[in-house]
Amino acid sequence: MTMIVDFLNTVFWGYVLIYGLIAVGVYFTIRLRFQQVLNFGEMVRSVTAARSEDRQGISPFQALCTSLASRVGTGNIAGVAVALVLGGPGAIFWMWVVAFVGMATAYAESTLAQLYKVKDKGDADAIYRGGPAFYIARGLGMPWLGAVFSVCLIISFGLVFNAVQANSVADAMEGAFGLPKLTTGLILAALTAVVIFGGIRQIARVAEYIVPVMAGLYLLVALIVVVMNISEVPAMLWQIIGNAFGLIEVAGGVTGGVAAAMLNGVKRGLFSNEAGMGSAPNIAAAATPTPHHPSSQGFVQAFGVFIDTILVCTATALMILLSGVYTPGGELTGAQLTQSALADHIGGAGPVFVAVAIFFFAFTSIIGNYAYSEMALTFLGIGNRTGMIALRCLVLVMVIWGALQAVATVFNIADASMGLMATINLVAIVALSGSVVVLTRNYFEQRRAGQVPVFRVAEHPEISRGVDRDIWS
Repeated sequence: MTMIVDFLNTVFWGYVLIYGLIAVGVYFTIRLRFQQVLNFGEMVRSVTAARSEDRQGISPFQALCTSLASRVGTGNIAGVAVALVLGGPGAIFWMWVVAFVGMATAYAESTLAQLYKVKDKGDADAIYRGGPAFYIARGLGMPWLGAVFSVCLIISFGLVFNAVQANSVADAMEGAFGLPKLTTGLILAALTAVVIFGGIRQIARVAEYIVPVMAGLYLLVALIVVVMNISEVPAMLWQIIGNAFGLIEVAGGVTGGVAAAMLNGVKRGLFSNEAGMGSAPNIAAAATPTPHHPSSQGFVQAFGVFIDTILVCTATALMILLSGVYTPGGELTGAQLTQSALADHIGGAGPVFVAVAIFFFAFTSIIGNYAYSEMALTFLGIGNRTGMIALRCLVLVMVIWGALQAVATVFNIADASMGLMATINLVAIVALSGSVVVLTRNYFEQRRAGQVPVFRVAEHPEISRGVDRDIWS
């Protein structure tokens, strides 16, 4: 079993996804005419737009915060540190490249999630449902493949990755405050239960308040560090660019030069921003977009990639590179390196701040990951009350278990599961790329005409198969 899992991970993460995710990102960047740069203002406008009168869905801002809750996790603190140790400063440049092309991929998959969403069958608190499983089933006519995707998503995001997040929190709390791991696990599970038993709307409300504060404080600390070391910033930026292209070599134990920088930067960037993985579209589908057009939510989620990698991951990298404790190829890595770097900048408060940040980053990731898995459960037809309670209880068990155990073996299984779901999603969004182009052109034609974009599916019979006409009438 272990050999099979290792083989799958080698195939998925050594070949298919490392190159596939970038290739798909470049494909959509070119086909959508570099809109992540030329239409960046549209992203901000879509996020800050007033909430629609349609209350069936959550607001665009809530959808952004919930996707960021999942995206901005321990990888933004520990993962960036690992990339720097293994790949050198140049790894950060390649994280930026991945985020740049990933913004186009994120736009495409979330636009499709909006197009093929459905109305939940339930009480007055029902919500829109959608995501990759839905556009695979309704857009490509392959419900069986949508079911495979859903099972993979529940295994990886719903269960195992939540155990990994809990494990990171338990380690951080034990190191900073001497808190027993079981105590951390129980506290984390209790907080998680309060939120997820309230469903998607409760998750969105909590994310709406916690995520902006959490990310804002982290970025503020990074900004303070940069100002304190402003004279060293030009040399540090040159170190990132020069190392990325082999113009300068880094001292220390990094081997592989440009290849090591590229490989580690790409891997950590993909893990962090999740663009193309098929995760964020699940919550993107739950939103009521403003304006009422599928592309609007695509812009929102593209902006999420920018925040996650260009802002938050870069903040971690700057704090580490400007410290006196960073050594390429050194033994100090992960969250411990980030804690030591902040201790170097602001003293004893640094490790405590990082431990608290890890707690909130991981907690919001857990509730965000659960939101994705709830969408997948609904697609499988077992999203009734009994099914939801069972899933929620399983998530809580995994949180407590993850806090106590080393989860390396199960994490490998989750990697394989996520690799399969990401591969399925990439094939699906490329197959449906024509619909993305039609929607994008329609959106900007209306903008150029001075109109507020509104999508009416009856005007586009070429992409109407599987689309709910009541939603897009």
